[in-house]
Amino acid sequence: MASATSKLVVVGHGAAGLAAALSAVEAASRHGRQVEVTLVEKATEDEAGGNTRWTPSYMRMAAVDRVEPRFVADMLEATRGRGDKAYFATLAAEAPGTMQWIASHGVPFHQPTYYLAKGPPRIQPVGGGETIFRELTRAARHAGVTLRYGCAAERLLGDDAGAVRGVALARGENLAADAVILACGGFQADPDMMREHLGHGGESIPLLAPRARFNSGDGIRMAQAFGADVSGERDGMHIEPIDPRSKQSAPVVLLYPYGIVVDRSGRRFFDEGAGLVHETWEWFARKLHFATEGRCAWTILDRRLHDIADWQRATRSDVPPVEADTLELLAQQIGVDAEGLARTVADYNAACISDPKEFDATRCDGLVASAALDPPKSNWARALVDPPFLAWPLIGAIAYTFSGVATDERARVLRGGAPIRGLYAAGEITGHFYATAPNAVSVLRAFVFGRIAGRDAVGYLAK
Repeated sequence: MASATSKLVVVGHGAAGLAAALSAVEAASRHGRQVEVTLVEKATEDEAGGNTRWTPSYMRMAAVDRVEPRFVADMLEATRGRGDKAYFATLAAEAPGTMQWIASHGVPFHQPTYYLAKGPPRIQPVGGGETIFRELTRAARHAGVTLRYGCAAERLLGDDAGAVRGVALARGENLAADAVILACGGFQADPDMMREHLGHGGESIPLLAPRARFNSGDGIRMAQAFGADVSGERDGMHIEPIDPRSKQSAPVVLLYPYGIVVDRSGRRFFDEGAGLVHETWEWFARKLHFATEGRCAWTILDRRLHDIADWQRATRSDVPPVEADTLELLAQQIGVDAEGLARTVADYNAACISDPKEFDATRCDGLVASAALDPPKSNWARALVDPPFLAWPLIGAIAYTFSGVATDERARVLRGGAPIRGLYAAGEITGHFYATAPNAVSVLRAFVFGRIAGRDAVGYLAK
């Protein structure tokens, strides 16, 4: 029998945590139950928000009220068949209602063009993650959620039967709870866990959103110490190419398919046109960090970049490219071997059409370089002949990790394949991703399973 007032603690103040806390309060109100919801956040109030607050928050939906028919199949394809079909089917079924629920709390959505590439349709909150953070924080406060900042969770408290009974905070305080929802992100900011999972060099991967420095694996360690199973690719991560000169959050540069990428010796080292940017950026950015001298490369383009309509959408860097009227001068400015760059561009140009009419930056246009080019160029193979030549430096930066807590379609954390009583998790703390991250799904699943966790936890508290 539930006590007169049950206590629920939510750990983490990003999309998953906010959705969980708000959902729980609303579910309790609908069913006439007394539930005290406390959300604890490791960061200060000014720095709270996790990855959610600092990202564009694209979500893979055809519109606010529907997903594409192939959604589940696409998720399983992205995870190379290793993903949990029930999890992704729940995500597809619950996404429309969840997005409409989010919209009802003051978050307007639109359907933007995604960088330059078309790909699957996506929606986005107007104003990105900052809008989500602001409006759902306001709604949570108004609904009666207690928000506590500067409170790092350290350990889960349990009873002799293995059920959760609270959270121990790093400051020495114990918060009693009848249920706990972990929504405190992955471990990308913890050097030891990064090295353990990704090997030597993992500890030095820069953060895509610098304020994600609070995502240090606390929840994963707490859950594992409590016996939780893990899932997701052990060394998997979502990593993107960024401009290291920029001070912006997530200053991606996604123009590389339309030119070439070279290392310090001036050599190309991969097929820049192997697919749309969201199909190649993880592999490319990982290679930048782990297999490129100096962990940096340069994307080289020419003046005709400016002929691509709205090309600026493909970069969030606030620093202009390096420009030069000759390749030799460009090489000198960026510290690349001039002879190597000249030889690479000559070989590339010889394999490409100088001025193709079918060039289309928004889709895989089938413009293939001749078979003699090694590595190949499978799309957008247009010669670099029109000065000034342009260059952006690129390094890999991590958005989030894949390995995390195992959960079911009700967001319950599993131990030996069975739910742990009173323990839930949602968002990037959970596993479920393998091989590559399904595009534009991270924030979407945080919302959906955060909402499910809050709703289900209230049902559990009523038993």
